[in-house]
Amino acid sequence: MDKELIIRSSSDFVDFALLKDGKLIELHKDEEDNNFSVGDVFIAKIRKAVPGLNAAFVNVGYEKDAFLHYHDLGPKLPSLLKFVKRVSTGKHTDFLLKNFQFEKDIDKDGSIADALKSNQSLLVQIVKEPISTKGPRISSELSIAGRYIVLVPFSDRISISQKIESKEEKDRLKRLVKSITPKGFGVIVRTVAEGKKVAELDTDLQNLLGRWTAMCKKLNKAPHPSKVLGEMNKASSILRDIFNDSFSSIVVDDEELYMQIKEYVHQIAPKKESIVKHYQNGVPIFEKHGIERQIKTSFGRTVSMAKGAYIVIEHTEALHVIDVNSGNRSNKEKNQEDTALEVNLISATEIARQLRLRDMGGIIVVDFIDMANAENRKKLYNHLRDEMKDDKAKHKILPPSKFGLIQITRQRVRPERNIETKEENPNVSGEEIEAPIKVVQRITQDMERIFKKDYKKVTLNTHPFIAAFLTKGFPSIRSKWFLEHKKWVKILPRDAYTYLEYHFYDKNGDKIN
Repeated sequence: MDKELIIRSSSDFVDFALLKDGKLIELHKDEEDNNFSVGDVFIAKIRKAVPGLNAAFVNVGYEKDAFLHYHDLGPKLPSLLKFVKRVSTGKHTDFLLKNFQFEKDIDKDGSIADALKSNQSLLVQIVKEPISTKGPRISSELSIAGRYIVLVPFSDRISISQKIESKEEKDRLKRLVKSITPKGFGVIVRTVAEGKKVAELDTDLQNLLGRWTAMCKKLNKAPHPSKVLGEMNKASSILRDIFNDSFSSIVVDDEELYMQIKEYVHQIAPKKESIVKHYQNGVPIFEKHGIERQIKTSFGRTVSMAKGAYIVIEHTEALHVIDVNSGNRSNKEKNQEDTALEVNLISATEIARQLRLRDMGGIIVVDFIDMANAENRKKLYNHLRDEMKDDKAKHKILPPSKFGLIQITRQRVRPERNIETKEENPNVSGEEIEAPIKVVQRITQDMERIFKKDYKKVTLNTHPFIAAFLTKGFPSIRSKWFLEHKKWVKILPRDAYTYLEYHFYDKNGDKIN
């Protein structure tokens, strides 16, 4: 399994495309004007506590107040409030907490009105970016993420990632981390720390303590509200969270960003530094790696898959609904149950990819094709769980209901990616229609159906734009058809055709329906 990270830079934003075996699985955008990223820490003012919600609204500088629920305060809130007050007034200059007198923890079932007062200063962290009409969701239980560990101030807990299965390795890591963690700080050991030596863990810890100290130094003169600790730039944070030995290349089209990433990879994995490459070809980087085409085919309402199957994705205010269809899929050698299972398994793989690609969150309901066999339903459920195993977002999958529905909840911390797949209609001014790739998908599906009927010679009449799209480049789409089906399709451009119109003809010039 090869992973590639392709990075496209412009003056206003940076796009990150993560490919697995050449297929696009994640797409991120880092915009320069995004001042409220997950992980950012702000010194903020409590606007007001709302006992009815058991939450407070906090001014972090966004147009809408941030939302802070009582359960996101953290048990050490009194200690944090005391620390912020003393550091802000210059009375406390030892930021490592070893001599700091901790206060009593708050009651886990207490009231927000007892914990916070209006106009109090508080350190808060963004846990969910502003989405739609809502302001950010925040927490006062701070954490600073590193490559191998996450530093948690005002804590004494040492936690190990549940994805590390070996009990011996968990015990080893816990023992090592406990020996190097200073008083007043807790640590969460990440999955990538498995097998690492104490020197590597200590280097990561010292780096995080340095970031904590630098943040604390800002508090004395920082205006309220203001950002006092920013998350790493998007490139570094993505590499920190997902980089591993399966990466085969990181390609960047901007020289300055290339140098930054090369330096960061050198720090976290010196042996992998050579996979970072500076792209200088004249062809746009996303076009060269086939990403632009994958974006066009992956973000529409309908997503086509192998063997004629497709899924339809609908968005409502309350949830997302995904419908699985077999399309023109037919196989005379198998019964209906086997065909349904095959299409469902293909769809489960694509759905897991779509959730990551679009960063869909909340409640997702999937209507798979009905299967009578309980063993097949279990096989589908296990397959979907395996496909979503690499998804970093917290999620839960319920077994299929008696109606064949599978319900998924997935954490959303950023706005969902939504890319328009329609283009201007060249035939009618001001109207938008499906992008060429969508039309080509339909042509390909119809063509496969026609080839199954064993026509010896097929001619395709279509709009000149679509004809050019099918025949350009090497190998062209038409050439790929020939390699797959061993049949050559003659393509004739027709100026009189509308953009979406196309027809197949046999060797006698008769239209094929």
